[in-house]
This record gives sequence, C-alpha cells and structure tokens, in this order.
Amino acid sequence: MSRVCSLICSGIVFAIALACGLATAASPDLYRTTIVVSGQGEANRAIGLAQAFEDVLVKVSGDQRLMRDAKVLALKPQAAEFVATYRYRDRMSGVPIHDEQGSYDRTHDLTVDFEPAKIDALLRSLGRTAWREPRPRIVVFLNVIGRKDRFALASDGLRDPDMRNSLTASAGRVGLTMALPTMAELAELNLSAEPSAGISGLDRATQKAGGDVVLAGSLQWSDKALGWISDWRMAYRGKPYGWQIRGVGFDDAFRSGTRGAAQVLSGNGTPSN
Repeated sequence: MSRVCSLICSGIVFAIALACGLATAASPDLYRTTIVVSGQGEANRAIGLAQAFEDVLVKVSGDQRLMRDAKVLALKPQAAEFVATYRYRDRMSGVPIHDEQGSYDRTHDLTVDFEPAKIDALLRSLGRTAWREPRPRIVVFLNVIGRKDRFALASDGLRDPDMRNSLTASAGRVGLTMALPTMAELAELNLSAEPSAGISGLDRATQKAGGDVVLAGSLQWSDKALGWISDWRMAYRGKPYGWQIRGVGFDDAFRSGTRGAAQVLSGNGTPSN
C-alpha cells in the first residue's frame, strides 16, 4: 500500500474510533456475514475477513458500488480492526481427516460479526448511511431458459433446487428476505412456463406470497457469452429499474439480482449493467 493510501486509511480508522461511542439500534444480524474459507490458517483468515468486510458494507448500506470504492479496497487489508468476533464451522464435520490433511486445511464457514459503530462510522466517512428502516420482502419471478428446457422457478418445483438455494443465499447476503411463488400460484396467473407479465401484473401473486416488492428476471444460457445472461427489473415508489449481467454462473447472476434490488430499495440509485 502506498504512503498516501496508508495516510487515508489511518485517517478513516481514526475518525471511526472517535465515533465508536455512538449507539446503534440495528439488528446484530445486519453486521454478520459468513464466508467460505479453505482453512483456519492466518493467511486464509485474512482473505476471508477482507471479503466479509466488503460484504458487510454492502449489506448494511445496500449499496453494491462500495465493492469498487478505492477507499474500501485500500481498507480491506485492515478488516480485522472492524471485527468484534469470528468463528469457524467445519463444512466436513463428521468426515474423518485423511492423508496429510489437517483441520487447518479443510473447508470452513467463517462467520464474522463486525462492530456496528465502526461500520456505521466508516459508511458515514464514505458518504453512505446504514439502511435501518424495515426492509421490504421481495418475491422473485424468474424465467429460466437453459440449453434444453425453460421453466419458471418455483418454491415447490422439482427443478433446480441448487438455483433456489443459491438465490435464497444471495438475498440473505445483502440482508433481504426473499420468497418464490408456488407452482399453483404461477399456474393461476398462467406464468408456469414463462413469467413474462409486466411488474404490475405480478402484484397480486406477490401479495399472496407474503411479499412487498416484485423482482422479475430472466436467466438465459448463452454459448456465445460463455455463461448465463440475466436481466432483472423491478418497480419501486413509482419508478422502474432494470439491469443486466452477462457471461456468468448462476450464483453470480443471482448476486447481481439481489444486490441490484438492495441498491434500489435502499435509495442508492439504479444498478449498472
């Protein structure tokens, strides 16, 4: 890190230290995130904490643009200074250690709790605020067009449980609660093959699913793009939004959808394509 970056980071950390006495009423879960790491060694932990630090800033603020902020990138090596506690969970718990593998080499979930006052103060120094108001529950209507078939993703569908799990995890990672419509709800609206209705046409199904806001999308495989192309759209407070990501795995496609939704709902503007 250059001397200039070091001075910037030191100034930010000092300002945060002065503000740490400020109380916060936010849920502790908002300042908690879990990252998969390849072991419990110090080097792997540093990598995990840096990723968790970036994730929690996006989760608390709702603004995914912070992932590209130069000050955030410069502070990532100092992520430990913002941490309250962390803990590991062996993802292979119950599986005997084999060969030369030790417990420090196995894949673990690293769950990190950050100091709310420090994170809030850092966000203020970056011109952001913590997204404190109750967060709307999103209902996702997703049309999947694969190489061989097409279908609408449903909460009780038999297709692609991995996609459902990934979408749920992506929403949780940005502090959003998400639901999918059931097969019956899709069939009632004649959407079981392709949820192509306009956003307003999905409002009734969203309410039946216990949601507040529609997030509609399409996920289409493209050999030319070497991956999935996902288009997302939503309307919030009378304004339409749309964004796209191309040539990615479906995990990244879902992260684009849920991060974009958080950016809109938190008042941080339109997601970029």
